[in-house]
Amino acid sequence: MKLMKLGARPDTFFTSGPVRSVYTEVATDLEILVDHCLFRLHKFPLLSKCLLLQALCADSDAVELPGFPGGAEAFEACAKFCYGIAVTVGAHNVVPLRCAAGRLGMTEAADRGNLGAKLDAFLASCLLRRWRDALAVLRSTARHAAACEELGVTSRCVEAVAIFVTDPGSNAPAAVPASCSSVPWWARDISELGVDLFWRVMVAVKAAGTVKGRAVGDALKVYARRWLPNVAKSGYLVEQTDSSTGSADVVATNHRLLVEKMASLLPPERNAVSCSFLLKLLKAANVLYTSSATKAELTRRAAMQLEDASVSDLLIPSCAGDTLYDVDAVMAILEELALRQAAAAAAAGIPEASPPHARGHRRSRSAESSEFEGARRSTSAAASHGAMVRIGRLVDGFLMEVAKDPNLPLDKMITIAEAVPHCARPEHDDLYRAIDTFLRVHPEMDKGSRKKLCRVLNCRKLSETASMHAAQNELLPLRVVVQVLFFENARAAAPYGPGANRVAGVAGGVKALLTKTRREADSEVVIKDEQRLRVQGLASAPGDDDWSVEGLKRAASRISTLRMKLEEEEEDDADDGSFVHRARPGLVRSASSRVRALCGSAITAGKPKRMLSRLWPSGRSIAGSERH
Repeated sequence: MKLMKLGARPDTFFTSGPVRSVYTEVATDLEILVDHCLFRLHKFPLLSKCLLLQALCADSDAVELPGFPGGAEAFEACAKFCYGIAVTVGAHNVVPLRCAAGRLGMTEAADRGNLGAKLDAFLASCLLRRWRDALAVLRSTARHAAACEELGVTSRCVEAVAIFVTDPGSNAPAAVPASCSSVPWWARDISELGVDLFWRVMVAVKAAGTVKGRAVGDALKVYARRWLPNVAKSGYLVEQTDSSTGSADVVATNHRLLVEKMASLLPPERNAVSCSFLLKLLKAANVLYTSSATKAELTRRAAMQLEDASVSDLLIPSCAGDTLYDVDAVMAILEELALRQAAAAAAAGIPEASPPHARGHRRSRSAESSEFEGARRSTSAAASHGAMVRIGRLVDGFLMEVAKDPNLPLDKMITIAEAVPHCARPEHDDLYRAIDTFLRVHPEMDKGSRKKLCRVLNCRKLSETASMHAAQNELLPLRVVVQVLFFENARAAAPYGPGANRVAGVAGGVKALLTKTRREADSEVVIKDEQRLRVQGLASAPGDDDWSVEGLKRAASRISTLRMKLEEEEEDDADDGSFVHRARPGLVRSASSRVRALCGSAITAGKPKRMLSRLWPSGRSIAGSERH
């Protein structure tokens, strides 16, 4: 640390209780009260260098200086300079001395070579040319913020520190610790500054344009780790990392200011900071009730790199208290992501894909296929397919966690599930687990709500394990269970010889019938299905007894019966039970047993029966395959 010595006379000041005076042969003629300390001094040496005392002592020999910067110690140092007594100045006391000199008016207008000019020269030529001294001086300006701003000390210190950071040829500290970390050498040092001074330094660093965005982002992470408290699941600040002794409101205000300042300092580069760090700031912003502009900026930045986040990052505590996690914040991120993809697709000239569902009605497979292709082309222009798949897996993992909340509304669950494009979900196992968890946590859901929730599930994209679990899941609507059975049956029958295509055709016919839920569908559709099945049966290879023309006729008739019974099931659960009892008397009225009865009567004997036997292995429990 550099020091400067002013004056050469020995120290003749002495203290007697609250009174401070100086040993001289001349009696004192001036009394000055500073910070409950009375100074008995002489007019001549002080008034010749202090413009303020000249004005105050014109009518009185006793004056008071309330709120004096630096207190009695700074005033005593200024008085010693006026007497020519030796005074040592360094980075530890230059700021209060400069503020005291400014308050007393110790400028060149009062006397040549006055204290103010000497301190300014010492700052410019020595202290602000050394990294450690410049930081020490800058930190000390926080105690005298108003006076330092008026004198321009703070701005000079900020500019000096920023030059060290941005100019590679500046006198950086010689002993920079060698580290393999990507954190810049200056980040930990400036993290000791207050939020206002840190913000001003970072603004100056960014304005220079010579520091990369990744380095700025690393500095922000270091500062947040130092000062930003952790956020618990309950939404409260569980750790105070600063040493302030103010009230909880003052601490919360300081933290709120910190989050808002850091959000304004985020570099424009996409990967300058991690998505995990952005979501941590968003968690703190929710808890601290920051401005809507801050939340919007953090939401926008998180949507830009959502594929890099983890499920724990999205678990933002809810401050409203109605739900465990803030689902609305995640919905806002997904909406922002959808807007960015739509804008990118529009810029590339790609038509926007249709919404997943139209007024709650199930779409046809042809519509879903065309939408899948449109979504795939859109996302190829906006983001890579791998990134979208990671986002889909992330959202499904988030749904599995929030589905455990008994207070989560159904519409929010469906909205988040539908926010993911179809191309982002190559498989629906995780989505099925989330739906199963939600149904178990909400056993009071009615049939219509369960059907509405299960519309987001694509049974074709379930694995064999998930299909086996879904086939025996009593919480699922009957229609979904039937679809799972026939899709799995068609998939299982695909590798077998000449009858494989015909098995898949029957399953496809059943699936087409199942997707038609409106009662006004006339019987011509059933007749067309029967004719198509007859044509397939006539075109079959001879010798296949299981798929003869008569067998196909019986299958088509039973398929139409199944379709009508499923339509009746949508209106009343009691109709399902009566139909099951008529089909197979004595069976329990569970979802899986009803489906087994329906499918056993609808599919002819042979290979389909053998495929269905794989879905209900005798004497085996599916508890091991269930995952939550």
